[in-house]
Amino acid sequence: MLKNFFLNIYNFFFNYPTPGNLVTMWNYGVLSFVFLILQIVTGLFLSMYYSAHEAFAFVSVESVIMRDVTLGWLFRYMHSNGASFFFACVYIHLFRSLYYFSYIKPRLIVWNIGVIILLLMIITAFTGYVLPWGQMSYWAATVITNLFSAIPFFGEYIVLWLWGSFSVLCYFKSIFYISFCFSIYSFVFCFFTFCFFT
Repeated sequence: MLKNFFLNIYNFFFNYPTPGNLVTMWNYGVLSFVFLILQIVTGLFLSMYYSAHEAFAFVSVESVIMRDVTLGWLFRYMHSNGASFFFACVYIHLFRSLYYFSYIKPRLIVWNIGVIILLLMIITAFTGYVLPWGQMSYWAATVITNLFSAIPFFGEYIVLWLWGSFSVLCYFKSIFYISFCFSIYSFVFCFFTFCFFT
């Protein structure tokens, strides 16, 4: 009985009939979805202890999460390194799609949704990078949001609206934290789910 069980397992993994063109490159879409789920789970844990106020953001990350919370350091490193693996899987998936011409009809809609997902992911990564509010985060927020000032006529107003003042302050952190946690991730998750089931 036990021998048949192991024989069935062996046959499932090694003798299962599959198409000849099925290679490991086809796994990266599902892997990116797995890393998205990991990002959401670890992000929910980190958001329980994070403070979006400019005076407490850095302390809440470096002191509270990294030192005071049990296994907080593990969740923070899983979240930050998981983001890198997530982007690596997405880029491999993107290059695989380019190699196999997946951007041509009949998959054109899925390709366009994938481009929207990529843009939302880049925006999400930027807002997540700003949240710890160290020196690199502050100056990255200042430089990237100042790029909007290059838009003729309305650029300065967009920058003032994003900052909430004449410099990057607490309002800016609150806007980015809310957009990072709720709106952008929900859009990315919806689009990923659509692509996963089409």
